[in-house]
Amino acid sequence: MNSTAVAVIIPLANEAISFDLFIGKLTDTINTMHSTSVYLVTDKASTDETPDLCRELAQQDSRFIHVDAPKNRHVVDAYLAGYRAAHVNRHAFYIEMDAGLSHLPAQLPQFLHFLNMKYDCVFGSRYIEGGSVSNSTLGRQFLSKAGTLLSNVLLGTRLRDMTSGYQAFSDEVVAMMIKYPFRSKAHFYQTEVRYLLRHKKQLEIPIQYSSPSKSIQWSSITNALQVLGYYWFKRLTFSSKQI
Repeated sequence: MNSTAVAVIIPLANEAISFDLFIGKLTDTINTMHSTSVYLVTDKASTDETPDLCRELAQQDSRFIHVDAPKNRHVVDAYLAGYRAAHVNRHAFYIEMDAGLSHLPAQLPQFLHFLNMKYDCVFGSRYIEGGSVSNSTLGRQFLSKAGTLLSNVLLGTRLRDMTSGYQAFSDEVVAMMIKYPFRSKAHFYQTEVRYLLRHKKQLEIPIQYSSPSKSIQWSSITNALQVLGYYWFKRLTFSSKQI
């Protein structure tokens, strides 16, 4: 394994409009990073030309790998498909982010810096000093903050942001993640990851997040409450799980 190799995992769905702008900024950043590969994950959720754009980019620049995952059932499958594809190449570090400039590519080196300081997990946080949220509705902000508060109370975690999707892990952690049967089907996956990794050496760093302003489906909220209840019950019965 190349100890300097970095994998960036990015699920994409219907990102054609912002694709060139995002990839341009991402390329500018990885040009400054040593030995970085970007895994672009698409599946049947995309109804525009996003998969074609990813495929063409991968043919033009070998640092970009297109992961076509048509059997994905939901967004969590997309994240894990990216991790599994990257783990085959045994990178030292893995950074997960969203497309569409909701997460800033320029902040990738910050995650890498702390991974190199021997942290197992580095989580982006919107709610610590230096972090921020823009273009977000009050409803989305309420759900995010309330979800963090409720998760910390019920699960005993202590992070300031339990729902951010900008996060990074060591190879050892990813090797365990890809084998774990996650219960989440939507964005509660981020909280589930933080809970399961609560005993790993971890750190929150500030990020500037720009919301894509997409509505949150009730099915996602329902799944989040079900998974939260599952782990809360496990904690009460002293059968808490961890990766």
